[in-house]
Amino acid sequence: MSIIMNNRFAALHGEQAVTPRLIAGWQCSRMTPASALFGANGMQFGSDGRLYVAQAMGSQVTAIDTVTGELEVITENGGPVTGPDDVAFDSAGNMYATEVMSARVSMRKPDGEVTIVSDELPSANGVTVFNDRLFIDEHRPNGRLFELYPHDDRPPRLIAKNLNSPNALAAGPDGKLYYPLVPKGEIWRADPESGELEPVTTGLSHPTAAKFSLYGDLLVSQAGNGEVVKIDIETGEQTVVAKVRPGIDNLAIDADGKLYLSHFVDGGVAEVAMDGSNNERVLVEAGWVGPWGIACDTASGTCFVVDGLSLAMISADGERSAVGSPLDNSAPRFVRAVAQGKPGEFLMTTARGDVLRYDFTLQTTDMLVAKQGQLKGLCAADDGGVLVVRENTNSVLAISASGDVRTLVDGLNAPADVLMWQGQCYVSDTGSGRVIAVSSQGEVSVVLEGLADPRGLAAIDNTLYVLDRATRSIWAIDLAGDSQSQQMATHLPVGAACPLDFAGGLCVDGKGGLLLAADGEGSILQISRS
Repeated sequence: MSIIMNNRFAALHGEQAVTPRLIAGWQCSRMTPASALFGANGMQFGSDGRLYVAQAMGSQVTAIDTVTGELEVITENGGPVTGPDDVAFDSAGNMYATEVMSARVSMRKPDGEVTIVSDELPSANGVTVFNDRLFIDEHRPNGRLFELYPHDDRPPRLIAKNLNSPNALAAGPDGKLYYPLVPKGEIWRADPESGELEPVTTGLSHPTAAKFSLYGDLLVSQAGNGEVVKIDIETGEQTVVAKVRPGIDNLAIDADGKLYLSHFVDGGVAEVAMDGSNNERVLVEAGWVGPWGIACDTASGTCFVVDGLSLAMISADGERSAVGSPLDNSAPRFVRAVAQGKPGEFLMTTARGDVLRYDFTLQTTDMLVAKQGQLKGLCAADDGGVLVVRENTNSVLAISASGDVRTLVDGLNAPADVLMWQGQCYVSDTGSGRVIAVSSQGEVSVVLEGLADPRGLAAIDNTLYVLDRATRSIWAIDLAGDSQSQQMATHLPVGAACPLDFAGGLCVDGKGGLLLAADGEGSILQISRS
């Protein structure tokens, strides 16, 4: 089967690696289409008139020709800019990017050279250039607002501190800096010289960005309800000018005054009318940010997908819907890994270290254990409990149905995923490049070694399948005989660099085949028997 190369996959691997190769008896197809971007975060127009879109989870910046829709990767995945969350330009054409997960602000010169402006700014997020002066803020509790000096050795100048998660900022016609406090739903302004702070308006739903129109109007995007509001900076009065789906990350205004919006939950980018008609001209279709994890309820065919900060469900008929995101308190949020549980339920680990059972028919969540450290892959155990990888202790935990926790095995080397199959526990141990079997007493034996980066595990009949992300391949191990192994799939669109580290990406589909979270091209692949 031929998979047509898209911009994202070409940037990762080049034209020589666009077609997955499978051994005889297997074929590959897309369950969901490929995505063009690794999500869509901060945006700004460059001097060339193109719209530059930062992609924090994909460590990439892409320029979009808003007339033709053509995309060009400016800083590629795996390149020197890591986790860019927002971008801005000065009059010389230098592009500044806040690297939210590495505490850095970088500068890319027009010739492509990248240098670091500062590397001591945790959660550096919003960035703006005003009169060729560079300002950034930190999106975190007790965040700070700084002026940076990219062309000399002066340290960052602190303007304000103890801010509650400020985000994308802009300078107003009065010379002050305007920024949202996301969790508080407020817009504030700061005098860049004195640091004096003033409230502008309140009552917003997760405001994510503040920008000014060509006419000096303050426009604010709201992730919580999908609205863009115009705010009177004197009175704080709000007027809704556009409404789209929730999850807006940022906005940009072109030289003609047209409004463009980005969505962090799905990577969509569109021009949006500001006349109240809610008309959109899509530039980049909504897709996957990753995806990085997948599990299938084999009884119903329902799939759950881990997609960075969000969690999605794909029904048996292929319909995709959002389940959990940073905006949703009613469903699991910040999921790191997902696995099949009993029929109608999924097991999940979260960034907080929780292990959950989620009943997707009743939409109810049951917490098995909380705050267990840095957790990765998990699976259902034969005794009704759960096995889970704990990354920070290089161990696998056994959690009983009542929530009791014991260490099944420790002393591993960066374990990632775990699978219980026919009474045997298997673990992908990325640091040693091995897949190991662990007995109920914690005894370890090697099933396969010599891998580069073993991650997701799945089993069909008497065969264990292992995703090796670094070599973009799947290995098949015969468990019935003498553990013979072979590469059954190669040249897979996986292995994109990501500031966060995820566990799996492979599961069975209940039909004798496999599902793969193809983060390299932003799709779900179905690998089935011919």
